[in-house]
Amino acid sequence: MQNLYPLKFKTRYYDKIWGGQKLKTVLNKDFGDLPNCGESWELSGVEGNISEVSNGFLAGNNLEELIEVYMGDLVGDKVFDRFSVEFPLLIKFIDANDDLSVQVHPDDKLSKERHGAYGKTEMWYVLQADKGAKLNCGFNQPISKETYLQKVENKEIMDVLNFVEVQPGDVFFMPAGRVHAIGKGIVVAEIQQTSDVTYRIYDYDRVDANGKGRELHTEWAVDAIDFSYHENYKTEYKAEKNARAEVVKCDYFNTGLIEFDQTIEKDIYGLDSFVIYICVEGEYEISTPTHTETVKLGETILVPASVHQYKLKPISPNVKVLEVHL
Repeated sequence: MQNLYPLKFKTRYYDKIWGGQKLKTVLNKDFGDLPNCGESWELSGVEGNISEVSNGFLAGNNLEELIEVYMGDLVGDKVFDRFSVEFPLLIKFIDANDDLSVQVHPDDKLSKERHGAYGKTEMWYVLQADKGAKLNCGFNQPISKETYLQKVENKEIMDVLNFVEVQPGDVFFMPAGRVHAIGKGIVVAEIQQTSDVTYRIYDYDRVDANGKGRELHTEWAVDAIDFSYHENYKTEYKAEKNARAEVVKCDYFNTGLIEFDQTIEKDIYGLDSFVIYICVEGEYEISTPTHTETVKLGETILVPASVHQYKLKPISPNVKVLEVHL
């Protein structure tokens, strides 16, 4: 069996009512003539949307097929024992040309009871933001379930939501249960559990061409929401040149930011997990003893767990990557 190597995947593009053109203009992606491209799925194990390899001798095989064959060599033994052939993370880029609906995701327990699926904990890394652009993360005051339901009923929910003006490089961690919405004029990289379970709370009374509004999930959402209040919802981290800055560490993923202008040598022996690199600035080369790939802004690459040693070499003067593993 030939050695595994860093894997690239075909991107899947999705037209959304709130999408735009920034995945093309900011990230240089080619989504053809989609008028409102809202999402690009870079790496997915979601049923019906499983990513397909685009480079090397494994091109044309999908992620689930590879895990069936390579098991722990691809994802790590502990990851394979926990998730079997289901890849546990979904990596996306999102272009909010208009406000996304206010929503919440259930945790694993509630989602498995209701949908037979995993819940959704996620994080956002802001890549681009128009001046004054804001997103919603949590509540702006302590609130009870009863008050919340009254606000929803009276269409006053926006009054109690916490909005934050954002800049490139900002990070927001969204554990399952936290109410959230990406605001107009923002592009983010999203790292999340493999789940497509979303409860929509409010959609600004928008209607389609037939005058019909999108479905809301008020009763389902109220059981999923974490009503606790926090003074600061933004994730603070300290970037350091040519070193990994810890950004988010939770039960579902561990994300760091590496900003580099010189070659970084990596040795992941003992990690027992795949590693994902999401390029959020610049261009670089990833090389193993047998394989080299160029990775540009907006591209994602998966390093199999059995590829223990490799190098990240900058091509542009400065490079930033999000490094993700379990």
